[in-house]
Amino acid sequence: MMRKAVVLGGYGLIGSSCMRALADAGFDVTGIGRSREAAMAAAPSAKRVIRDIPTVETDEWRALFSGVDVVVNASGALQDGARDDLEAIHVTSVARLVAAAAGMPLLIIQISAAGVSANASTEFFRGKARGDEIVSGQAANWVILRPALVFSEDAYGGTALLRATAALPLILPKALPDGRLQTVYVGDVAAAVVAAARGEVPSGTIADLTEHETRSFPDLVAAVRRWQGHPAPIFSPILPGFLLSAASRLADLLGHLGWRSPLRTTALIALREGIHGDPSTWEAAGGRPCRSLDDTLALLPATPQERLFARAYLALPLAIGTLALFWCVSGLITLFDLPRAMSVLTERSVQP
Repeated sequence: MMRKAVVLGGYGLIGSSCMRALADAGFDVTGIGRSREAAMAAAPSAKRVIRDIPTVETDEWRALFSGVDVVVNASGALQDGARDDLEAIHVTSVARLVAAAAGMPLLIIQISAAGVSANASTEFFRGKARGDEIVSGQAANWVILRPALVFSEDAYGGTALLRATAALPLILPKALPDGRLQTVYVGDVAAAVVAAARGEVPSGTIADLTEHETRSFPDLVAAVRRWQGHPAPIFSPILPGFLLSAASRLADLLGHLGWRSPLRTTALIALREGIHGDPSTWEAAGGRPCRSLDDTLALLPATPQERLFARAYLALPLAIGTLALFWCVSGLITLFDLPRAMSVLTERSVQP
């Protein structure tokens, strides 16, 4: 009989890759997430349950897990905002699903993050650590996987910004030189999930998923630029720290309005402090070594679409800001000559 798997956050970067890999491995997979649009874009033919994960109570989880063999928790958020509550998604929802799994022959695979710690400098890493503690301390059968900076075919969040920075014409700014970074290919994360789901990794394993090599952020950006096929820059100015801090504060403000900018404070702190882990535990547990960045980039050819996206990505905030300013100013102008503004609607409107 076909084994069943449920993937929480099944339509995000990691979750959607896990869903495809589990389906290819012969599992009957259902994805759970709050956005029907994201579900259709990521996997239009996949089974799905549309739920806002932090709002699901223990009894509903128990019903959703009936007959399920594996639960993959790939849900998460980078920072509190208009649509995200870190405590709710990283801690409360984890506690509820672990409680729902009590007494069930169910394997929980928790997707965490390299560098989590109760004493970390950001709530993202602290909350992830608390969720990991709930899984390891209360679940009967579990594996915790902690990826480093995830690189994928899809441009998403921080890696989208990385691609855009690398594609700047003529210049290549240098920033955050002290942070040491490691990457992992999203396919290797999905393969690790499949290995755990098949029982090829011992229950109780906590392992970082990462390449062996570390590099600075400027070196990572330079490697991506070479991969994109752009010529070497003619100028590499040093980006002042205060400018990055100002941009991150603005991004935080936009986050409270609903825009999940990759420049928010949490991302900046993580890049400054470094994102890295130790791959030895995963390999000692029988896991396949993760690809190096060079091997990952060799697996992902830089297409014209890739280069076009990277060049256009930084123009998106400018376009949105310009349009927003245009509409705000247009609205304010009407207040100075209201009769004339009304005449535009009454005398010059397009008739059906």
